[in-house]
Amino acid sequence: MPSYLSPGVYVEEVASGSRPIEGVGTSVAAFVGLAPTGPLNEPTLVTNWTQYVAAFGDFTDGYYLAHSVYGFFNNGGTAAYVVRVGGAPEGASDTAPAAANAAPVSGSAAPAALPPGEPRQLGTFTVSAVAPGSLSVEVADPEGDGPAERFKLIVKDGDTVAETFDVTAKKSGRNYVVTQVKERSRLIAVQEAAPAAQLARPDNQTVALVAPAPAPAAPASPAVPSGTAAAHPGPAEYLGDSADRTGFGGLEAVDEVSMVAVPDLMAAYQRGAIDLEAVKAVQLGLIAHCELMGDRVAVIDPPPGLNARQIRVWRQETAGYDSKYAALYYPWIKAFDPATGQTRTIPPSGHIAGIWARNDFERGVHKAPANEVVRGAVDLEIQITRGEQDLLNPIGVNCIRAFPGRGIRVWGARTLSSDPAWRYLNVRRYFNYLEESILIGTQWVVFEPNDHALWARIRRNVSAFLVNEWRNGALFGARPEEAYYVKCDEETNPQESVDLGRVICEIGIAPVKPAEFVIFRLAQFSSGNGELEE
Repeated sequence: MPSYLSPGVYVEEVASGSRPIEGVGTSVAAFVGLAPTGPLNEPTLVTNWTQYVAAFGDFTDGYYLAHSVYGFFNNGGTAAYVVRVGGAPEGASDTAPAAANAAPVSGSAAPAALPPGEPRQLGTFTVSAVAPGSLSVEVADPEGDGPAERFKLIVKDGDTVAETFDVTAKKSGRNYVVTQVKERSRLIAVQEAAPAAQLARPDNQTVALVAPAPAPAAPASPAVPSGTAAAHPGPAEYLGDSADRTGFGGLEAVDEVSMVAVPDLMAAYQRGAIDLEAVKAVQLGLIAHCELMGDRVAVIDPPPGLNARQIRVWRQETAGYDSKYAALYYPWIKAFDPATGQTRTIPPSGHIAGIWARNDFERGVHKAPANEVVRGAVDLEIQITRGEQDLLNPIGVNCIRAFPGRGIRVWGARTLSSDPAWRYLNVRRYFNYLEESILIGTQWVVFEPNDHALWARIRRNVSAFLVNEWRNGALFGARPEEAYYVKCDEETNPQESVDLGRVICEIGIAPVKPAEFVIFRLAQFSSGNGELEE
């Protein structure tokens, strides 16, 4: 209290002792990937595409980071932290990656690009190997009925099926064999051996391929300086270290991040630099990072080229992830590549992160980020049917589907959790938003006298915040009492807890769930008496 020594009128400013709780941002993404230039292992904030290009370079063949960040901003994202891994430090030259089609078999070493092996005739096409191994190609009938030009192309390495393509010999078809193999295969190349008017489905057969010639020995290169990351980073470079601020560990110091994606993990896999076990290790590390932080969600990309049956097997048996802090989206999307002037198949995580940001701004984080158009997507790697989604949706695979007259849309909003309480993505992200908002908005409580007056002020502040959330439609209930409760009194703060310097406030909320299954029940009734007809 101030001292008053002489008569007069005094004016004092009185602090309220409490602060209103403000909602935190939920739309900041983080991308970990490969780029030809830019700061190495340093989370760098970019707020538009021009800033990204200035810091990390433009679209580059063999990398997905630029396409993902471009898709993020194109779909409504406004801020992202980019962590460049692998390559040389800024200012040093980077080795360009080998083309995806020239990559070796998964799990083998990653040599330089090899020239294709001797081409073999396949009807009106030729096929050749672009990777070492005992490769063969089988032409078989497709699953189910369809046009006469459809067929299945099965690539085997010895007796093991390595790749499968459901394709067509029709050049104008979406699954044209030359285009599909060029975009998806890491083992073979297919070319036309006849004019377009003469192209036809090859007969069912099996063709053994000649392996490409070994690459010539490269001249010895200077030793890599200590501490320089490899050009093709392995799991350790992605996972990083929190003390050194590298990889995922470097994002621990960035509190604003609410979603994390690693699109170039699949670029490394396609080039043969890592195998599926390494992909799983990195994705598990990403999920562990999000669970540790507790305020962000991982956007998981599936491996490329999987059909609905294969993604189901990969999800349940190979990966088997179970986390309320991760969401998986399938299939890959096709987007325009300004670098080549053609469409390119890319992992969906960057576009999805942008849709999350757009949904948060337009509707709020409590709204499920689904039934939203994927801006920039011109097609999908594979078209998902309703029957296939019936099998994928219950296991947490969020499908991206094309609807006639409605464009390409996200048609799922589930996490990878087996716990029904955390089944929906918007519930997880909304809890992250509430926890972070209340955490930051109640910092004034620390070191205040721990008494009934403090408990009442806490109740008032938190209740004032939650009633606004209820009015905005984020909480379920016809009245505030049905939507939430805030308890901070003698029961939650017994004397022994007060003696330990603790203030405990219990908060319960009823979040809204998405209307995932909309059912209209129709029946006939008699117009005379309004009774249902038998």
